Amino acid sequence: MENCEALIIGGSAGSLDVLLKLLPNLHNDLSFPILIVVHRKNGADSLLPELLSSKTGLIVKEAEEKEPLLPGRIYVAPSDYHVLVELDHTISLDYSEKINYSRPAIDASFQTAAEVYRDHLACILLSGSNADGVEGLNYVKQWGGLVVIQNPDTAQVAYMPAQAKLHVKIDHILNAEDMGEFINLLSQSKHHGTA
Repeated sequence: MENCEALIIGGSAGSLDVLLKLLPNLHNDLSFPILIVVHRKNGADSLLPELLSSKTGLIVKEAEEKEPLLPGRIYVAPSDYHVLVELDHTISLDYSEKINYSRPAIDASFQTAAEVYRDHLACILLSGSNADGVEGLNYVKQWGGLVVIQNPDTAQVAYMPAQAKLHVKIDHILNAEDMGEFINLLSQSKHHGTA
């Protein structure tokens, strides 16, 4: 993919292990923002941004209302809010009803970002126990974005990536240990594209 402008990583049960594996491998000069949307119990894991931050040199923070998505930063969806991406590349926090029993819902972030970034968006769907993210990935695909899933055979909870594999035209199926390097390559293609 040329010129990736944003990456969204979605996951549920079993996805934290994957994030903790891939973050240490990321280069500190990524050319795009990363938005992480994982199903979080309200208030239960408020330390998630700190935990992720301890694994990477990149700035990791909880996403805030009207905040711009800046390259080389990692934004974590707060518990109990959908994170929507606006046309001006800012974040909007939304408290509307749950989607697939989830808030934040991965579908909501994938879909709004697809309309904004179109064929410059990459999305990765990780381990999880419901189908949140599948509809969103189809939407990303329709807008020309890049769709990646964790290999269901190596996912702690295979249901979420397996559903995506059944219902979406997938570009790449990756094991957790290969994701960091894959993300770095997405960034390099942008650096090379501007040379």
